[in-house]
Amino acid sequence: MTHVAHELHEEFPEKAEAIKQLKGANTHFARIADTYHELNRAIHRMEANVEPVADSTLEGLKKQRLTLKDEIAQLLAIA
Repeated sequence: MTHVAHELHEEFPEKAEAIKQLKGANTHFARIADTYHELNRAIHRMEANVEPVADSTLEGLKKQRLTLKDEIAQLLAIA
């Protein structure tokens, strides 16, 4: 398994400018984008064994990241 970070600009490359604008204009979007980033970095460290963790914990965090990504995608779709 590769340990590639799932950064928002990589997940939504066509929406890079919208992400930047929404972060500055929409506090809710900025908050969930920041939460996504923090969670994503933690997952990346765990997958790289920098911060070892139980598989069940990692899977739970990945589900949280996916939920945030879904919400971000919805907000980007209407932006």
